[in-house]
Amino acid sequence: MMFVNRVSIAFHKNVNFYKRIRLTSSWKDDIRMSDGIGRSSTNQQVRHFAVKCDEGSVVKGVVIGVYTKEGEREPKLTSSGEKFDDRAQGKISDLVREMHMKGELGKGMVFMNVDPEFSAVAVVGLGQEGAGYNDMEMLDEGMENARVASGVGARALQLQGVTDVFVDSMEYPEQAAEGSALAIWRYNSNRRKQDRTQIPKLELYDSPEVDAWTRGLFKAESQNLARRLSDAPANQMTPTIFAQSTVDALCPCGVSVDIRSMDWIEENHLNSFLMIAKGSCEPPVVLEVNYCGTAPEDKPILLVGKGLTYNSGGLCLHPKKCMQVYRGCMAGAAVCVATIRAAAALSLPLNISAVLPLCENMPSGMAVKPGDVITLLNGKTMGIKDVSHAGVVVMADPLLYAQASFKPRLVVDIATLGYGVCYGLGGSAAGIFSNSNFVFKQFEKAGGLTGDRVWRLPLWNYFKRLISPNVTYDINNRGRGPASSCIAAAILHELVPCVDWAHLDIRNVGMVTQHAPLPYLLRDRMTGRPTRTIIQFLYQMACPDNK
Repeated sequence: MMFVNRVSIAFHKNVNFYKRIRLTSSWKDDIRMSDGIGRSSTNQQVRHFAVKCDEGSVVKGVVIGVYTKEGEREPKLTSSGEKFDDRAQGKISDLVREMHMKGELGKGMVFMNVDPEFSAVAVVGLGQEGAGYNDMEMLDEGMENARVASGVGARALQLQGVTDVFVDSMEYPEQAAEGSALAIWRYNSNRRKQDRTQIPKLELYDSPEVDAWTRGLFKAESQNLARRLSDAPANQMTPTIFAQSTVDALCPCGVSVDIRSMDWIEENHLNSFLMIAKGSCEPPVVLEVNYCGTAPEDKPILLVGKGLTYNSGGLCLHPKKCMQVYRGCMAGAAVCVATIRAAAALSLPLNISAVLPLCENMPSGMAVKPGDVITLLNGKTMGIKDVSHAGVVVMADPLLYAQASFKPRLVVDIATLGYGVCYGLGGSAAGIFSNSNFVFKQFEKAGGLTGDRVWRLPLWNYFKRLISPNVTYDINNRGRGPASSCIAAAILHELVPCVDWAHLDIRNVGMVTQHAPLPYLLRDRMTGRPTRTIIQFLYQMACPDNK
């Protein structure tokens, strides 16, 4: 109870530090428009002119939810939707009937000229009323439905030129904030200012649960930070620029960031990291990040994020068709930065440390060669069979160093490593490997609540036999066989001998999503996943008794 009170007190102090979020994005779904009199038409992202407004003027819109019809019962508006309907003298419920809306999840219409204050009203289906946790889907469907509906509605209003979007809580204000804030975000800083999508303000409509709404904005803002870092072009997100971006994002929140340069890296013998970094002209950087939310002597949770700001494959070049996607190989480090930012914003009562090795993997006369062997900090030797699989090499010595320096109670590493999770899981869930059933269960619970799930993959001795032994060295960075994600996890497991540990392979969810992205995210863009799941996991670790 003491922990919960500390969270509540510190959270209220931070509410004034984070005000409204300004975000932008694109939405691919069809949207139906109506003028509020019954006439409607189908559009595909082309009705930017629906609301005429001068520069600097305020145009308000509201998103309200409607539950699907059950049996003979008509589709039902949410409690806030019913209040708005009363305010509009029953026009919304009349329009829902006239347009034959069924309340199907994520499907809705935008009505114009319904209310004098709100120029546009988006009515979006929430699916079944009273939806809860689905064991088969490992998902709280009520929460996820709120994210989807709020995201669809907010994106639709944004495309109509609305400047202030008010969102119905849909009985889940935190999740409504997450969905709407994620849906309207887009990385477009490289577009001309006049061509950028307008950034609306988000407000909670007709609900006293402002704290829950603000928590949702904190989490979404953090995931959008990870999206921005991951989606930036490689020339605009070098190791040095990433380090400065981390300082800018975390230091105002009271988080300490130490930037370690080449001299420090050499003095501490992070040789596996240097083997990859030396192939590029960009200087490597190691970031040490520390958030202190409880007594300084308490052992921290350690995050280690893979920070290859560009991975060409080195002398084992990746195919040119997908070369640009590998700017996202630092998604693990980006998620770590975003997670710690949210932890500071929410004032979680625990200590968190992070070590982020940042470099590029490029071909040059100095580049590491296939067949090279390096001795790690624990005395084991690693043979570099395939330079394109540089992730485990970059993380090896930093992971060993971080454990020795911080003496953590738990280690979580996040990286884009193997193709195996792409083939096995698609974009449905991140792959998780853990030597602790308790840690996995906590992550599984967190994923069900956030809608960003994890799926456990094996750490069997079978895979350890695929990486060793070898005649001339102890560990092979590529291993043998096609189970690339499991082999990478087996290598990392060799480096975490005696502490609770989880490895999240986010290659399939943290980088570009091409097939069936979450409705409030974007196709063919970096996702920032699974930032909110890790935040929720940390909250559960900090406040285990809080239901």
